[in-house]
Amino acid sequence: MESKLRNYIFISTEGYTFQPNSVSIVPDIDNCQVIGFSSGRNATEAYDNLLKENNYLTETNFNEIISYELSHDYQKNSNLFFIKDDI
Repeated sequence: MESKLRNYIFISTEGYTFQPNSVSIVPDIDNCQVIGFSSGRNATEAYDNLLKENNYLTETNFNEIISYELSHDYQKNSNLFFIKDDI
């Protein structure tokens, strides 16, 4: 019997980000970069599929990739927030 495919997000903490409209040459925020999304029977298979589907990733400088399993219907349960609306 074949296992059900699970959804994963892959991130890295190796990158840096600038805020929108930043004029600084120094990154404003240390954060996580989303590397991609993929599916597999487990995290290893999903990672292998991520690299197969996005072969350009092997050309980047990212090395440490973290995976998190997402809920089955994660896209249906997403929310969008605006920081400026809450100030």
